Amino acid sequence: MIGIDVVDRDMVSHRLEAPTDMGLSLMELLKANELEVEGTCGGMALCASCHVYIESDHNLGERNDDEENMLDEAFFVKDNSRLSCQVRLVERLDGLKVRLAPVG
Repeated sequence: MIGIDVVDRDMVSHRLEAPTDMGLSLMELLKANELEVEGTCGGMALCASCHVYIESDHNLGERNDDEENMLDEAFFVKDNSRLSCQVRLVERLDGLKVRLAPVG
């Protein structure tokens, strides 16, 4: 299990616990905890409704082409923007800090 700290759009902090042996994405964890993430496309990097800001120094690797293309069309994109559907929950992400991006 790893811990993920999430700040929602009302600036309320949530500490979430997540297994690393199920291949879950960050989006799936956020939705399972009823945070305001739609994930309309089901995790295919086609909608940006799961847009988050990574606020810790964890190395998530490079964005793939699909994620990069979708973020090019999203609102409120920053250097630390990621699609949470593209972030797989693995042991090295223990302590990850994220903030939900505003909806456009």
